[in-house]
Amino acid sequence: MPTLSISSEQVCYLIVKMREFDVQDVDTDPDDSSNPSDDRMVSILEDHADNPIVQELQAAIDALADEEKADLVALLQLGRGDREIDEWQALHNEAMREYAEHAAGYLLGQPQASDYLEEGLAQFGFSCADFEIGRL
Repeated sequence: MPTLSISSEQVCYLIVKMREFDVQDVDTDPDDSSNPSDDRMVSILEDHADNPIVQELQAAIDALADEEKADLVALLQLGRGDREIDEWQALHNEAMREYAEHAAGYLLGQPQASDYLEEGLAQFGFSCADFEIGRL
C-alpha cells in the first residue's frame, strides 16, 4: 500500500470545507441594497466574489508542501477513477509535475471534488466520518 504525505485529518478538513462551498448558490442579485434581515438572510448561502470559504480553502491548500498538494490532486483523480491505486506513484508524479503550482485553483474548479477526495482517501483505508462527527 502506498503512503500519503498529507494527513487524513488535513484531507478531511478540506473535504468538509469544500462541502460548505458546494452548498452555496450563485449570486442572484449582486447589487442588492435591501436589508438582509428583510430577505431572511438568504444571501448568506450565495456565492460571492469575496467568499470566505473559498479564501480559507485557497489559503489552506496554498500552505501545504508541494508533496501534499500533489497528494490532494492525485487523491481526487484516484477517487474519480482516472487510475487505480496500484498506479499511485505515477498518478502522484503526474500531479506533482502538472498541478502542484496551482493545486488550489484546480481542486476548487472540479465538480464533486469533495466526493472524489473522500473516495480516494477511502481507497487508502481512511474515513472522514469520525472527523465530520467531531466537527458538529
